[in-house]
Amino acid sequence: MNPTDPDSARWYADQVQPHAAELLAWLRHRYPALADPENVVQEALTRVWLLHDTGAVDSPRALLFTTARHLAIDEQRRRRIVTFESITENDESFVLLNERSAPDQAAINQELEILTQAIQSLPQRCRQVLTLRKIYGLSQKEIATQLGISEHTVEVQVANGMRRCSAFLAQYGLP
Repeated sequence: MNPTDPDSARWYADQVQPHAAELLAWLRHRYPALADPENVVQEALTRVWLLHDTGAVDSPRALLFTTARHLAIDEQRRRRIVTFESITENDESFVLLNERSAPDQAAINQELEILTQAIQSLPQRCRQVLTLRKIYGLSQKEIATQLGISEHTVEVQVANGMRRCSAFLAQYGLP
């Protein structure tokens, strides 16, 4: 990429830059949890410009959106990585901060394990929809768009999942 090359700069201004606002809106809609969609847009714009110098780019808009989608997915994957730190690096012991008694904490852990089993027992689509709705807090519309299903299907799957989980928990005497 040569920013002083008038042909390259003209191509960028005519073929790539006009799609920036549309791309930003698309990223915000498609990936609402994205930390910095503006940064993803700038990175995608830069990468497309760099690729232009290596050869002909047939469809700059398609390449731009595909590049941005990959960057957004990469960012989401990086956020899933959990950092572990040694217990000796903590200022305070987490045990001292927990005011629950050992039996109470054991009961809570057991209930969480049963709830996990209940969710895992759901059919895949139902589990996916329920998790996106109740754990990640996505709206029915966002889930429908992300999974390519209707909002009505999302509503039915959430209700079905809640009903099945309630029945599963009732087997263990839980509310």
